[in-house]
This record gives sequence, C-alpha cells and structure tokens, in this order.
Amino acid sequence: MTNKYFVTGATGAIGSALLPLLLAEPESRIWALIRADSPEQLTNRLEELIAFWELDPPQVQDARNRIVALQGNTDQNRFALPDGIYSKITGQCTHIIHCAGVVRMNLPLDTARRHAIDAAKNIVDLAITCQKSGVLQKVEFVSTVGVAGKMPGLVPETWITRPREFHNTYEQSKAEAEDFLREQIDRHQLPVTIHRPSMVVGDSKTGKIIHFQIFYHICEFLTGRRTFGLLPHLGNAKLDIVPVDYVAAAIKYCSERQDSIGKIFHLCSGPEQAIKLTELQKLVRITFAEGNIALPISVSLPVGVFNGLIHLISPLLSARMSRLVKTFPFFLDYLADQQVFDNSLAKQYLNSIPKVSNSQLGITLKTYLHKT
Repeated sequence: MTNKYFVTGATGAIGSALLPLLLAEPESRIWALIRADSPEQLTNRLEELIAFWELDPPQVQDARNRIVALQGNTDQNRFALPDGIYSKITGQCTHIIHCAGVVRMNLPLDTARRHAIDAAKNIVDLAITCQKSGVLQKVEFVSTVGVAGKMPGLVPETWITRPREFHNTYEQSKAEAEDFLREQIDRHQLPVTIHRPSMVVGDSKTGKIIHFQIFYHICEFLTGRRTFGLLPHLGNAKLDIVPVDYVAAAIKYCSERQDSIGKIFHLCSGPEQAIKLTELQKLVRITFAEGNIALPISVSLPVGVFNGLIHLISPLLSARMSRLVKTFPFFLDYLADQQVFDNSLAKQYLNSIPKVSNSQLGITLKTYLHKT
C-alpha cells in the first residue's frame, strides 16, 4: 500500500531530516507544505531542501517526482490551499505529520498563539476530514518538552493539566495547543501520537542541521566572546538536547505503528544523559580553540552581578551586539530551574532506534564552526 504523507515544516530542522526517511520507502508520496511568497520561491525552497540532502543524481530526480511542494501557511484556514488541492489531500492522505513551528521565544502572546493553536486547529480539521474519507491511518504531532513551563522536578510523558508558569510565550502557546489537541482527540477519536523533543541539535553522525537554532546561540554565549569573558555562575544547571536524526527516526517509526496511538513521547536525553552546562562550556571552548578561534579568559560571576554589568555596558555595544545581549535573560531564566524530562516510555518503545548520547556534540560543534 502506498503511504501518502502530508508534512508541515518540511524545510525546518526536524522536517528536513524526516523527509529522506519517508522517501526511503519506494512507494511513499509526500505533500510538503512550505511557506513561500511565490511559486518561484516555492520551487527554490524545495530545491534548496533537496540540495541539503546531498543525493546522487538519480535520487534527486526521484525526490522531485515523489514530493509535491505546496505553497501554504499552517496558520491559515485549510493551510491557504486551493479547494481542489485540499480536497485531493483529504481523499488520499494516509499520514499527517505536523512538525512546523515558529521557535521564537519573545513573540507577543497573540502572535505565538496564532502560530501554535491555529496550526493545531488546521491539523485537526484535516485529520477529521481524512478520517471521514476512510483513508487516515496516523497523525504525528510534534510539540515540545517546553509545554511543562516552569514545572519543577521530573516532567512525565503524559498530558500536563496542572497550572504552571512559563518561561516565554512560545512555551505557553505550545501548551495551549496541546490542551486543544487533547480535547479534540477525545471528541473525535483521532489516531494521534504526541512527540515532545527537547533542544534539537545536529545529526549524531555528521553534525549536519539545516538551520542553527537556540542550542548554537547558547554555545556562542558560553564561549564568553560576546560578553568579554564574563559569564554567570552555571552551578549544576543541565541542558537537555537531542540529535535531529533521533527525532526524525522516532517520528517515522511511530507513524508506521498503530500501537503508538494515544502515547506521548519525550524525545530527549533524559535525566541521566542531560549535559551539565559547565561540561558543555568546557567542550565548546575546547572546540572553538581547536578551530583557531581566540577566546577571552572566562570569569564566572553571580547571576545578579553579571546582569548588572551587562546592563551597564549594553549602551556601549554595537546594534548587533545589543540585540544579542537582550537574549541573555532568556538563557539565564533556564539556569534557575531544576527540571528534567522523563523519557522512560520513549526509550522502551523506541528501543530499536540508536540511543541518545552527548558523544556527538564535538561533531555538531565542529560542523557549526565550519559553516560559520
């Protein structure tokens, strides 16, 4: 049987790693929803995605034949697709994979909600219509461990319904999207698996990632070269990270299995593997030094003192540096948390997928330095 996938976020970190896995099945077909201002830009973005995969010429042509790029928007009704195309999808789509997301922490709450909740509503509407057509098999919905907000302690692989505060509007909007999805799953008996990745980093074997996201900004911060060597005291704070190839493999694996329906998986390092920021800082500085990048002497300060000094020097910085400094409170907010993410269910269910490990971080960082 031919699997026909509707995928959002195809050009993002997770989607770009997932599509080659879907294409590995010779009968699969993919509708890839891509933001674009014109048909020309749509074509260019698809070609850039295929180029990122570094395929052989026959594989390139095969990818072009089996991927239909759709100019659309997850925030808009029916993804802003023409009626004819939307009807074709609802009559044929067997699998829906939603991994699109606007990973920006400082958006106004209304804007963040539009990106997260409106997208969830459109995914649910599509799933219900495909279900009525009798073709739908599975929905994979990519959320984030950030839906736990500032909830202390061990975060379980379950729906989170307790009141809690959030670090930013991204977390809050994603949590509200999950609340909406939970209600719709119960009401319509939708075949959904929830995936909550932690901080996504490069491929565990090659270090490749299509976009450098938050993790890489944190690494820059930890070098001290943006703050004249000044850094806040890191204490015992940990960072939970996950290689993008593990996340993609987990999503594909679950999409093929009905017994994953109703489950929530934390795709992350987990309590044992989450890396201490002090260890990450050492690794970052060693890697940058090996790359012949000069770094200042690191001086650790109490968080309050660090914030005060940064506030004093920020008027003297360039516009670019000033914008960067404004992101520091976001990083520091996480340092105050003693939070870890339970991934025992994911490890048990996904035991055929290579285990998450921090051993690839050196490769990831070297790839980052090479690209920058």
